[in-house]
Amino acid sequence: MFKTLRARLTAWYLAFFLVSFAVFSLLLYAALSRALERRLDQNLASQANTATALMREELDEMRGDALRAAKDVLSEMQPRDNLIAILEGNAPLAASGPITGPIFGPGLASPDPPAANSPATWALPRWGSHGARAVANRFTWSNRAFAIVAISPLDFIAADLQTLRQALLLAVLPLLALAAFGGHLLARRGLAPLAAMSAQTQRITSENLSARLAIGNAAEEMALLATSFNALLARLDQSFDTMRRFVQDASHEIRTPLAVIRGEADVALSRARAASEYRESLAVIQEESRRLSRLVEDLLNLARADAGRVQLRLENLYVNDLVAECCRSVEPLAAARNLTLACNASADIPFRGDEELLRRMVLNLLDNAIRYTPPGGRISAAVESQNGEIRIRVADTGIGIPPESVPHVFERFYRADQSRSRNGSTAGSFGLGLSIVKWIAESHHGVVELASQPGAGSTFTVRLQS
Repeated sequence: MFKTLRARLTAWYLAFFLVSFAVFSLLLYAALSRALERRLDQNLASQANTATALMREELDEMRGDALRAAKDVLSEMQPRDNLIAILEGNAPLAASGPITGPIFGPGLASPDPPAANSPATWALPRWGSHGARAVANRFTWSNRAFAIVAISPLDFIAADLQTLRQALLLAVLPLLALAAFGGHLLARRGLAPLAAMSAQTQRITSENLSARLAIGNAAEEMALLATSFNALLARLDQSFDTMRRFVQDASHEIRTPLAVIRGEADVALSRARAASEYRESLAVIQEESRRLSRLVEDLLNLARADAGRVQLRLENLYVNDLVAECCRSVEPLAAARNLTLACNASADIPFRGDEELLRRMVLNLLDNAIRYTPPGGRISAAVESQNGEIRIRVADTGIGIPPESVPHVFERFYRADQSRSRNGSTAGSFGLGLSIVKWIAESHHGVVELASQPGAGSTFTVRLQS
């Protein structure tokens, strides 16, 4: 029915106002009714007390002539709007007007119980068109029981309440119209910043994700919404930028081995060659194909990790044995580059994790150290357990990493300088090794830390909770 938020807020405001007005009217009506009845009871009690005092005086003057005394009292008081009845026992002596109904209930029975010298108040529903209120004083004189009853119809109260009802009914429509206008105005002004933000968001595309919503002096809730949306835009901008760089770097890395494969194939097929030349071309194609397969596999693993679709194959293992095996695997490579490799992993350190991924993590760290350490350098691998934490440390005396590059070394395809390119000492590197190390460590609820000094080497430390 109400498709816009402004209309819904206005409708809710009107509904709340209508309910509030109805509750207010009912409370006002009830309070006024009780106040008018209380005031009427006080007036009747005052008249009954006055008539009681006069009746005592007249009885004393008339020497007990109750009828004459009652008539003199009524003559002196001359009540206009109320009825005053004077009774001896339950028998009426005199009244200021006609008695149109029972005073005390059925017959002339007194209420239960109006004690002597104590006023009693009660309602007379069968008096007049709207009932009546009655107040009675009982007293004794010379062992004779008298009662003074002051009665007033409720017609005047009913007329006042009717006037109030009419006033409230006449006021409800103008007040509703005013409330609708005010609600619409408040909703429009309150939602104006939201409309402005909506217009701004429509101008933001993938080409200008760096744009931000202008908050201005909006209300706290709107400012919080704009701040949250700006934070979302910042994350999207970063994600798009990372994705663009990832696609560019991946395309570049894939293009190079493909170009080599295509070039070797074109050369081999350009003319007839000897079998040895074909074997050389096929060897080059095979090596580049293997590199391309490793790249595609690394990209696939990272994509699965980003999507949260990699499931660890957990098993019990000894981290020291795993590190020692990795060191033995890279010993020939270190020896070929004239590097000294030391491994300190003697004590048994149990752990539960994915052995294949952890082995790849350690091998990547060792391979990284070998690639960036000049001949004659030293590489060390150690593992220790302390206070429930396992630390795998791989250090080298290589070229080190500049301080400005340290925060970025775990980014995909990142290389600190040209020495880390395919043409340098890192032939065959794609810049994904440390990204995979970080992913494997975090998938085991661990972290990887880096300490490096240019020209002095680097130390990578993986912390795992045992």
